[in-house]
Amino acid sequence: MEFQDTLRHQGLRKIMVDGIRIKGIKDEKVLAAIGRVPRHLFMDSSFAQFAYKDQAFPIGAGQTISQPYTVAMQTQLLEVERYDKILEVGTGSGYQAAVLLEMGATVYTIERQRELYQKTQSDLPKIGYNPKFFYGDGYKGLPTYGPFDKIIVTAGAPVIPEDLLTQLKVGGRMVIPMGPREKQTMYVMVKTSETEYYKESHGAFVFVPMLKGIDK
Repeated sequence: MEFQDTLRHQGLRKIMVDGIRIKGIKDEKVLAAIGRVPRHLFMDSSFAQFAYKDQAFPIGAGQTISQPYTVAMQTQLLEVERYDKILEVGTGSGYQAAVLLEMGATVYTIERQRELYQKTQSDLPKIGYNPKFFYGDGYKGLPTYGPFDKIIVTAGAPVIPEDLLTQLKVGGRMVIPMGPREKQTMYVMVKTSETEYYKESHGAFVFVPMLKGIDK
């Protein structure tokens, strides 16, 4: 695997970022982070030529690398601050984790697909991204490592995973797509006390489904 980030890649990335800005992403820190992450290195070589199109692409194990706009939207809703301790549910290609790391967060990322877990654990450090990797059931989160300032879920959940809410700090935010397989609504859950939270909805998206258990 060659880790090249050429001037051409950088130029295409700038065009992609400009397109995301036009679509309504206003957080300049998010746009700058996406502008620094070499998305082509997170994709299968057969799709790498399309890396800077604002589209989702397959990454194996029935999963996808999310559309850059979707990554930007979830990240913007998360309101990332430097040194935030963030739990990512669904490592996938590692692209979302890389964006969070570029913003100065400490990232704990959990993946249920062993194939993807092993691939990202091997590949991400080679290009300079070092989240804390875990293989396990995203519905259960990482209780030993919580509580977290922020939680981001990168698969469509049918319901709110209660274990994740308990691992969120009071005042913390969780960004999660929820709904049936065909289409989900993006929600921000803000935890206002140990037992209370409120949620805001932010439009319709389509994600791969969030599955329980682990896939060996």
